Amino acid sequence: MEEEGGRRKHMGITRSPPRNWKGIGISLLVVAMLASVLIVAILMLTPEDPPLGFRIPLTLADLESDELHAHHPQVHWVTDDELVVLSDMGTVMKWDMRQKNSTLLVEDRDLHFLKASWFQVSPDLQFLLLAYDIQQVFRYSFTAHYLIYNMDTRETSNLDVPEAEAVRLQHATWGAQNNQLVFVLDNDLYYQPGVSSRAKPITSSGRQGILFNGISDWLYEEEILQAAGAHWCSPDGIWLAYLTINNSVVPKMELPQFLGGNYPASQHYPYPKAGQPIPSVQLFVVNLSGARLRPLELLPPESFQSREYYITMVKWVAFSRLAVRWLNRPQNISVWSLCEVVAGTCAEKYKVTSDAWVNMQQGVPIFSEDGETLFLPVPVKQGPRGEFHHVTMLSTQMSRKESSVRLLTSGNWDVTRILAYDENIKRLYFLSSEDRPSARHLYSVDLSGSFNRTCVTCSLLPDCSFVDVKFSPKKGHFILFCKGPGIPQVSVHFTNNPHDFLLLEDNHLLKDGLLHKEMPLVEFRSFRLAGYDLSVRMILPPPHQCTSCPLLLMLPEVPGSQMATEKFQLNWDTILSSSLGVVLVRFDGRGSGNQGLKLLYEVSRQLGSMDLKDHIALMQWLLQLPYIDRKRMAVYGKAYGGFLALKLMAAVEDLFKCGAAVAPITSFRFHAATFSERYLGMPAREDAAYTVASVLEEAPRLKDKNILLVHGTGDATVHFQHMAELLIQLLAAESNYTTQIYPDEGHTFSSDSNRRHLRQTLASFFQACFKDSRHSHLLAEDDEDS
Repeated sequence: MEEEGGRRKHMGITRSPPRNWKGIGISLLVVAMLASVLIVAILMLTPEDPPLGFRIPLTLADLESDELHAHHPQVHWVTDDELVVLSDMGTVMKWDMRQKNSTLLVEDRDLHFLKASWFQVSPDLQFLLLAYDIQQVFRYSFTAHYLIYNMDTRETSNLDVPEAEAVRLQHATWGAQNNQLVFVLDNDLYYQPGVSSRAKPITSSGRQGILFNGISDWLYEEEILQAAGAHWCSPDGIWLAYLTINNSVVPKMELPQFLGGNYPASQHYPYPKAGQPIPSVQLFVVNLSGARLRPLELLPPESFQSREYYITMVKWVAFSRLAVRWLNRPQNISVWSLCEVVAGTCAEKYKVTSDAWVNMQQGVPIFSEDGETLFLPVPVKQGPRGEFHHVTMLSTQMSRKESSVRLLTSGNWDVTRILAYDENIKRLYFLSSEDRPSARHLYSVDLSGSFNRTCVTCSLLPDCSFVDVKFSPKKGHFILFCKGPGIPQVSVHFTNNPHDFLLLEDNHLLKDGLLHKEMPLVEFRSFRLAGYDLSVRMILPPPHQCTSCPLLLMLPEVPGSQMATEKFQLNWDTILSSSLGVVLVRFDGRGSGNQGLKLLYEVSRQLGSMDLKDHIALMQWLLQLPYIDRKRMAVYGKAYGGFLALKLMAAVEDLFKCGAAVAPITSFRFHAATFSERYLGMPAREDAAYTVASVLEEAPRLKDKNILLVHGTGDATVHFQHMAELLIQLLAAESNYTTQIYPDEGHTFSSDSNRRHLRQTLASFFQACFKDSRHSHLLAEDDEDS
C-alpha cells in the first residue's frame, strides 16, 4: 500500500524481467555513501532541534533565566509614521516606518547612568521625561524623582516646583502639544507650559489622604480608572480636565509597616468597604492658555445630583468637547454626557441600565474627527443567548438630548474593545471574540455603505490568535502585540497592507531555549452545563510523564475574567506540568467574561453559590477522563480565587487532596465597596448573599484539610485582616494548616526575592501533596536566586 493525498492507495502486482543484482548493489552502495556525506553536512549546518525523548523538563530556575524570559518593549507612537521603542536592554530607538530604519535616541548606558526605569517622549520629539528612584504606592501609582533629558544636547534638568528642589512627585506626564508638562505634588495639580517655563499650580486644596486633585485615590486607581492619573489634556493642549476626589467622610484603613525601624510604622489611607461611605467626586476643566488658571466645574446629570456616584471615564471628543460617563453607586445605571467646556454645560446622550451591574470593561468610545459621531460598545439582545456587546453609532449633536442608535455589528460574540476609526476610508477597527471565545482578533467594519466585516489578523501571522493592537495617530499603521498561543512578539504593520510589517521583538532567545525543554500540551474542551457550552483549557504533561496524572485546578483572581484563552503562559504551574506530570485546568464557568452578559450575570448576588456549583460539576466531569488520578486533585486561587478555593475544599468531602489560597477574600464585608457591591449589592439589603459569600463560617469543614494559606502583611487590596479573621476561626476549630506570611509585601508581590520564594513555596507544597519526590531538583531555584 502507498499513501497518496492522505488516503491509502493499493498497488497492483505485476511480473518484472530479470535484474542485474550485482550492478544494482554497487550502485546503491555508492549512492548510500554520497547520501551519508550529504546528511552529515546538513546536520552540521542545521540548528539543533532535539527529539522529544532528549528534551529536559522545565525548572523553576528557568523562570529566572534571561534565555527563557519574554521581552515586552515599551512602544509609543509619536507621529503616524514614527514610533519610539524602549527595549528591555535600556536603549531608546526611533523607528521610521516609511524608511523602515531606526535611529538611536538614547543609549542604554545613558539610561543606566540616569537610573531611569520609566520614560515618556515629548510630543515634539525633543525631550524624554525620565522617572528614577521609583517607590511603588499601589498597583499603578508610584512616587519618583523626574528628569528632563534633551535628546539633542544630552543634557538633563530636574522637574521641580519653584518652591522646592529634588521633590518626589506623585505623577508626571507630557501634555498634548510640544513639551507641555502636567504633574501632581502633595495631591495638587501643576501645569508647566514648557521645559524652560515655571510650573503654575492649578489647585491648592490638596490634603494628604483626604482631597486628591488630578490623581486617583486607592478606590479610583484600583476599581474605577485602573490608572494613577486622573487628568486629561485636550488634543490642542489648551484645556485640561481633572477629577477632584474627596475622601473626608471615607473611613481610613491602617496598613502596618513592620520592617526598617525599631518601631513599626503605619500608612493610613481611605478605603471604603462594603456599605461604607464612598468618596465624592467632581469634574473640572481649566483653560491652560489663560493668564490665570481658573477651574470650571462640570455638573453630573440631574438624576445623579444629591446621590452617590462614580465618574468612570473622561475622554476628549474635540478641542473643547468632553465625553463623560457617570455611574450610580449600585452600578446598575450608567449615563453618557457630552460637555461643552467653554460654556460649562453637559447634555445627556445615552443611558445604560442593568438588572445586575453595568459592565464597564468594553465601554471606551471612539469619535469621528469632527466629533459629531460616537462609536460605542453597548449591550444588544441576540435572541435566546441574551445580550452581547456590539458596536453602535450615535450622533453627538448637542441639540439632541438622546441620540438614535445604529447597530454596526451583531452575533453571539462580544466586541471587547473599539480601537480606531479611519475617517478617510470610513472603516472602524475593533477587537472581538467572533472567531471563538478563547481567541482575540482585530476586525474592521466598512461604514461606506456595505457594512462588511473583515478579520484583519485571523491569518496574518502563525501561532498568533490572541492579540492586542495600538493604532498610529492617523491610523496608517498599527502595532500588533501577539500574545499567543505561540511565543509573544511585537510587530508594526501597514494598515492598508497588514502583510507588510516590521518585526520589533520576536523573543528568539525564548523560542530557541524552549526547543530543548519538554513543554506541556495545550488542549481546549467544551463542557456542557445549564444550557451553556463552557470553555475548558487543559495543560497536559508530555505523554510519557504519566498514565494516572495529578490535577491542579487554577481559579480566576476576579469575577468576570476569562481563564480559557489562547495566551502564551510560562509560570510556576507550567513547571509542575512539565516536571511532575500535573494536568492544569482553567475553566470559564458562569460569571466569566467576554462571552455575553447572560453568562456574566449568572453570579449576580450568588458569589460562592453559582460559581461553586459549576466548579464542582466540572470536577465530576473531569473525573471521567481515564488519565486523571482522582486521589491526587488540588486547587489554587488568589483573592477571589482564594475565596473560591476554600469554599470548594469545604463543600465536598475528599474531592481535593490539598489546596492553596493566596490573599483570599474571606468576607466581602471586609472588601472594597465598589467590588463587593457590584456583585452582591448593599450589605444592608443583601445580608444573606454576603453570608453565603464568606468562608469564615466554613472553618469547621476545613479542619482536616491540607491547606496552604499565603498573605502579605502590606497588601492594600485584600488586607491581612481577611487572613487574620480566617486564622482565628481555624484555631477555634482546632484545624491543622500551613501558613506563609510575607512581611510588608503587597498584593502584586513586587519584591523579586519574595516572588521567587512564593513560586518555590507553591511548587513544593503541591509536589508534597502529590507525593512525588523523584523530581525535587526540578523545583529548586539556583543558589544565586535563593
